[in-house]
Amino acid sequence: QLACQHELRNWDLWGPLFLCLWLALTLGAGAGSSQSAMVFAGVFVIVWFGAAVITLNTQLLGGNISFFQSVCVLGYCLFPLNIAALIGVLIENLAVRFIVSSAAFVWASFASIAFLSGCVTPARKALAVYPIVLFYVFLAWMIVING
Repeated sequence: QLACQHELRNWDLWGPLFLCLWLALTLGAGAGSSQSAMVFAGVFVIVWFGAAVITLNTQLLGGNISFFQSVCVLGYCLFPLNIAALIGVLIENLAVRFIVSSAAFVWASFASIAFLSGCVTPARKALAVYPIVLFYVFLAWMIVING
């Protein structure tokens, strides 16, 4: 846990911004031409607003993490969902998109939970993890239905 806390001190927002833009562009490209701008804007807003809500929730639960550290972790954990979105755009099969998105959801959730759950007390761990899981479920579902 000490190693996680040390890594959290090295936060940045360029990587999460890049991954958010990549996800928004990929899902926007997979949507129809009339909806691509709306999908891009929706994904961009959902990622940043969702990260802000999760961060606020963690801090209200007594977490010892800064706003930017949490947003950084949640943003970097978008990487598996980016790969799933890219595969989803290239492969039109719904079953394949569902399986790949489910695997990406599990990967992203476990990666972010490993960092963020150590910031709250064990009694409040479930309350901190629940919004993280909802956040990644929503994004994974957007990948599945995009097409």
